[in-house]
Amino acid sequence: MRILVTGATGNVGAPLVHELGRLGVDTRAFVRDPERARQRLGDEVQLAVGDFADPGSMQRALDGVDRVFLACGNVPGQVAMECAMIDAARSAGVSRLVKLSSPDPAIDAPLIFDRWHAEIEKHLMCSGIPAVALRPRTYMTNLLGYADTIAQTGTIFAPAGDARITFIDPRDVASAAATVLTARGPVDETYLLTGPEAIGFEQIAHDLSVVTGRSIGYVPVPDEAAQQAMLDAGLPAMVADFIVGVYRSQRAGSMSETNDRLLSLIDRPHTFAQFAADHAIAFGAGRPVGAMSIT
Repeated sequence: MRILVTGATGNVGAPLVHELGRLGVDTRAFVRDPERARQRLGDEVQLAVGDFADPGSMQRALDGVDRVFLACGNVPGQVAMECAMIDAARSAGVSRLVKLSSPDPAIDAPLIFDRWHAEIEKHLMCSGIPAVALRPRTYMTNLLGYADTIAQTGTIFAPAGDARITFIDPRDVASAAATVLTARGPVDETYLLTGPEAIGFEQIAHDLSVVTGRSIGYVPVPDEAAQQAMLDAGLPAMVADFIVGVYRSQRAGSMSETNDRLLSLIDRPHTFAQFAADHAIAFGAGRPVGAMSIT
């Protein structure tokens, strides 16, 4: 069995490549920048250099491939690019395609990226390729976007209110992807993947305080202030709108329920406390800010 991993240097793709390698699976990584890929994936991984916009590179990458992991950043053109890879995979006779999707894809979804993923999933299901959609809840790694501010100020500023959120570690999504990619028998068409617990930002601040040895607090901010801060930091308006929309959805409880789908695919999901410990330096471990106070 040979598996092609697209998005191979991403938060899910990179640990998936490593996990497939650990399992002894013949793995090929589809990448645009081979030097960055070598730094991220190591020298032993087979690379297929190309781009979703280059049909020839996709055909070469798919040569001899049995199964495909499809992932692409949420960028303009994502629908066309992923659909092009689906069409190329169908032409190459791929026997299973596993797509990394969004939590709530729907054509009429309020969030634009959910609408994009719904279009791609529809195209995939109509392609005739045996397919699986992985729909993870929001990633723990998204919190690394706050890391510099936390390290400098000892505070998390976010428009999350008191939302409880089932954050999931991308490493667990990668392990789940490896399971369905390598399964010999049939697998379900869709997996909504949640982390093992629903936590709020007060708990996140507490866990970060524990692993960094610093006093870290959480300050909820209005949507408008958060959006303006992201625009001031240089984020595109579409991305800032999406992020604020996700928080609005989370405050309404859209990501507060856990399920056992992840446990049906892997044994020991990471808790946020484990994730925090693994990234303690990024969050400012060793930088004293204020007095340590954990209750």
